[in-house]
Amino acid sequence: MIMDDTSKRISSPSCITHVPQEQESILVKFDEGDTRDPQNFSNARKWAITLTCCAFAGITASSASSYSISYESMMQDLNCTQLQATVGLSMYVIGFGIVPLISSSFSEETGRRPLYIVSSVFFMLAEVMNALAPNIQTVIVARTLQGVFGSTGASLVGGSIADIWQPHERGLPMSLFAFSSIFSFGLGSVFGGLIASSPHLGWRWVQWVHVMISGAYVLDVILVMSETRSSIVLTRIAKDTRKMTGDPRYRSSAEIDKPSLASLIKTSCTRPLYLLLTEPIVQSFSLWSGFTWGVVYCLLESATTEFQSVYNFSVSETGFVFLCQSVGAIIGLIANMYQENLYRKHFPTKGQEARLYMACVAAIVLPASMFIYAWTASPKIHWIVPLIALTAFMSAVFVIFQVAFLYLADCYGPYTSSAQAGQSLARNLMALIFPLFTQQMFAGMTYKWGLTLWALLSVLMAPIPWVLIFHGSKIRSHSKISRKILEAEEQQSDGDKTVVSSPTEERSMKV
Repeated sequence: MIMDDTSKRISSPSCITHVPQEQESILVKFDEGDTRDPQNFSNARKWAITLTCCAFAGITASSASSYSISYESMMQDLNCTQLQATVGLSMYVIGFGIVPLISSSFSEETGRRPLYIVSSVFFMLAEVMNALAPNIQTVIVARTLQGVFGSTGASLVGGSIADIWQPHERGLPMSLFAFSSIFSFGLGSVFGGLIASSPHLGWRWVQWVHVMISGAYVLDVILVMSETRSSIVLTRIAKDTRKMTGDPRYRSSAEIDKPSLASLIKTSCTRPLYLLLTEPIVQSFSLWSGFTWGVVYCLLESATTEFQSVYNFSVSETGFVFLCQSVGAIIGLIANMYQENLYRKHFPTKGQEARLYMACVAAIVLPASMFIYAWTASPKIHWIVPLIALTAFMSAVFVIFQVAFLYLADCYGPYTSSAQAGQSLARNLMALIFPLFTQQMFAGMTYKWGLTLWALLSVLMAPIPWVLIFHGSKIRSHSKISRKILEAEEQQSDGDKTVVSSPTEERSMKV
């Protein structure tokens, strides 16, 4: 047994494997029940990490919606057009779509914690730049940087949760992740509208409030966040063991035949795209959640104008429109808690597809609520009716959003961040494109028929979860990556705790 200066076990015969002699290495693994294994962290530590991760997702979501609702104040202050202000929203989304293609996979090789810290610090600095912007061009640049650094942290949350929680434990943590994003999206609009409508505050104070919140989060992530990537933890243990013993043969699986930096960057950039282009499960959820998220941004862009014109709502009163998003998130959270009961009940027979029962319900609620919302936004009908439909719509969005993360996490295990990065690309591209033509579409088709078109398209996508719940296991059986992950999980169940995502395995899967 090898001991460090704090008398903690670094390795023991049960967690060191002699690899073939030609490699001349001693493979360091986690011992059974080793508390340094992220999946063996205490529940208190796991929840502290989970809440810290979700908080960043909430901050970035509220930053998107609060910016949109403060358009009017910004246009008056900076003497810009609404189209120019909308570009700032779209550039924010570009960062969320593209940057995770690199950062998510890169974090799987270099660690999560450093990216959380760097992204939160630079996200805060970009918000300062936005608050001090003298013109709309500076705002657009600042919003682009916010999207870049905000996405770096937010895109890691699903992977971090998958790092520390077992599949049967991920339901509530993933629900909180989805809840923090959807709830904060609506809550940011409410408080952003109240601040921006004040004659003594305006849009700049919306940004300053975000700076304060982000500054507090930077301290939180430094003090609370631990490294959750097991391969990184093993690499550090192996490095400490070599230093203590003077024996250079101690290696983690990630260090053996480690790829070059160029190869690492190539893998990081291509793996999410590979999953998006070759995996039917990633493709189907990317299409469905992407369309849904695009409609959310479409409503974000147009709901304020619609309720002001139809019901004579003021800017602050339209905050109640977005409050429905937060209420919808609460209802969606309750629905997903019920989904967890269904998952535990049906997992022995349905496997990962037991995650999809509430998604099948959401596939029906989504188009139905869109039809109701489209056809009841009229002065002849009380405003509470379209708001109820909007609440139901956001509940369905929440379920879809959460299921997309949970189901992909269950199906792709150690490659969760890469699968979700590919899905995030499709989702945020939709969110980028939709707001750019929303006003023109509604002007040409009217609000009623424009939303009716979206509802009809959502009907066409409604079969996606139904097909997967009956045929998902068969679809996964034809996936090379899914088979590789299944083999690795079977090895782990037999007591082999070798980290799955080693560079050698990466290349063997030709990702």
